[in-house]
Amino acid sequence: MVELENTSVQVGAVSAVPLGHVLVDEKWRGSELVQKLQGKIRVLFEDGLGLVDFHLSNCCCVIYISEADLVVGSSYKRKLVRFRNASNLRGIVVVEKTRMSEQYFPSVQKFVLLELGMALIPVADQGEASQLIIQLVHEESKERDHNPFLRRNRLHLAEPSVLNTIQQIPGVGKIKALSLLQEFPSIHHLGNATTEELSAVVGHTVAQQIRAFFS
Repeated sequence: MVELENTSVQVGAVSAVPLGHVLVDEKWRGSELVQKLQGKIRVLFEDGLGLVDFHLSNCCCVIYISEADLVVGSSYKRKLVRFRNASNLRGIVVVEKTRMSEQYFPSVQKFVLLELGMALIPVADQGEASQLIIQLVHEESKERDHNPFLRRNRLHLAEPSVLNTIQQIPGVGKIKALSLLQEFPSIHHLGNATTEELSAVVGHTVAQQIRAFFS
């Protein structure tokens, strides 16, 4: 278990991540996920990333919650809280949603989205997670290559991880997700919006589905 006093150093002390690369904690070496990354993006291993599993850029990272993490108990919650308290990085929580862990998913979903205000993306397995990470690295690379100063002024609505999270809601596609995030600038704001506020943007039926998603 990583101690809190070391976490702030480990979370923040990361060398620059080159375009098209992902910085991976050494514990993932030899895993199915990393094997599927190799050949698609460049993988750099670093020991002691602390609470972070994958660094996609200097300001964006992934914390991976496995099926076993969900089934065993709530230690993953302490890990996420420590990350949130110790880091200014944009953290994306990737969660394995399987037949075995599905019953625990609503709890982690509510905790991550509403209590922590972080982006959450469910995956079926490490193979699907690798595809997601490849997509996110490519998005980060295109943005920084096009305009290295763009990240400073970007709104949350343009972030692929946030859009993917919002599109998990039944009835919400990309267009509605963008419309929602123009009015509610974060997942936390969206999750706390009233049915009436949501109805003004996407209509009453979808508004009810959004409320049910976050309840």
